[in-house]
Amino acid sequence: MPDIILGIDPGSRNTGYALLTEENGKLIALRCDVIRMADIDDHAERLQVIFDQVSGIIRSNQPTSCAVETPVYGVDPMAMLKLGRAQAAAMLAIKNSGREVTEYFPKVVKKSITGNGNASKEQVAFMLNKMVKLPDEKLSNDATDALAVAWCHLMKGQGIPGSAKKKTHQNNKKGDWASFVQDNPDRVKGL
Repeated sequence: MPDIILGIDPGSRNTGYALLTEENGKLIALRCDVIRMADIDDHAERLQVIFDQVSGIIRSNQPTSCAVETPVYGVDPMAMLKLGRAQAAAMLAIKNSGREVTEYFPKVVKKSITGNGNASKEQVAFMLNKMVKLPDEKLSNDATDALAVAWCHLMKGQGIPGSAKKKTHQNNKKGDWASFVQDNPDRVKGL
């Protein structure tokens, strides 16, 4: 059975998810979709829907690893709170299934795909279209963002069972300058 990575882009009204695998050296998006909750007024009910739907996706598809995008900014504090709760509902569904979950900041996701942490959604979608066999239907931004999270997870070596890398939030790493230089050769200028 091939490895499957579940990527999630949490949102309080729309939560994107994608399942990414590799077959014969080619990356294939098995499914890219959105859990839609715009018609549900109660925020707690939306969180229950996210938890239940993500739990069902995990049961049905048995991903070998899971990754979630971390919300990092927002003009409205209440909107950020709701995004954080949506992320927590997805993470709890993953943890309750007995799986580990890794978080990625949006800039890290974008950089893993385009080489630019400030890339536009259109640039990310363009690159994913070139690198991954996508479903025939047009993908929404939320589904594309979730696929980007799964791609980032694969590129960081987290999606491969038995990987030596520890599953942590990418900003929780401790290291020294030698590690930084090794991990970021493009950011080191010659003397």
